[in-house]
Amino acid sequence: MKPSVLITGSSHGIGAAAAVAFAEEGYDVGVNYFKTPEGAEEVAEKCRKAGARAEIFRADVSKRDQCESMLKGFIEAFGKIDVLINNAGGALKIPKGGFADMPLDYWDEQIALNLSAAAYCSRFAARDMIDKNIQGSIINISSVHSQVTWVRRKALPYSAGKAGLNMFTKSIGVELIRYGINVNCVAPGLIYTNIVSRYSERDINGFNRKIPAGGGGRPEDIVPLLLFLADKKKSRFIVGQTIFVDGGQSIDGSIDCMLDDEF
Repeated sequence: MKPSVLITGSSHGIGAAAAVAFAEEGYDVGVNYFKTPEGAEEVAEKCRKAGARAEIFRADVSKRDQCESMLKGFIEAFGKIDVLINNAGGALKIPKGGFADMPLDYWDEQIALNLSAAAYCSRFAARDMIDKNIQGSIINISSVHSQVTWVRRKALPYSAGKAGLNMFTKSIGVELIRYGINVNCVAPGLIYTNIVSRYSERDINGFNRKIPAGGGGRPEDIVPLLLFLADKKKSRFIVGQTIFVDGGQSIDGSIDCMLDDEF
């Protein structure tokens, strides 16, 4: 039986690139989406062309019941879960104004998406791994903004959620390793995906000047580390770690070059 991987938020961006790469490495793949079924089907078809079985699961991972239904469906489809990648997240609708004006619903939504979702999915996955004695892997996707934030922007809950995800990784990492389950975290910097299209050329040039490596990365810069962390023979002694893949951004400072009218 092939190993199986479920990747949340895998209809585009880093998640999509990871899904195809895992398929090419011999995994069967669960593709999760919430709003973009066309993207999910396109990714699943690429996985199938690579020789993998690929199933699509629609779920809003910020909702506990939908995470449970997705994990149950995945395990029914594949018989087990070997690797869970908690990739879904983001700060896509940043309201205007400062922290004092921030709607509290925005805080709740961002913490649910960027922290609680990983806890929900990890709990259901870990239970199945333990019950079936599967020495699997859980990989969380954090962000450079767990360490450096966007000054004066209400990405505050996003940064707080991702910082919490780093500590969540440590906490369950040391707990689950006793069952042979490795938990680690990858923190990307600026990665050029379709989301970056919302920024102007001026913004992108500013971003690039702020990154010591000379500019943002690509999803393909993240994927090899995900494959490595999923391989228990290669990564068995890496436990509860957050690894930054950011072109030096977290060392040299944040991207703080947004347009004034966005603050």
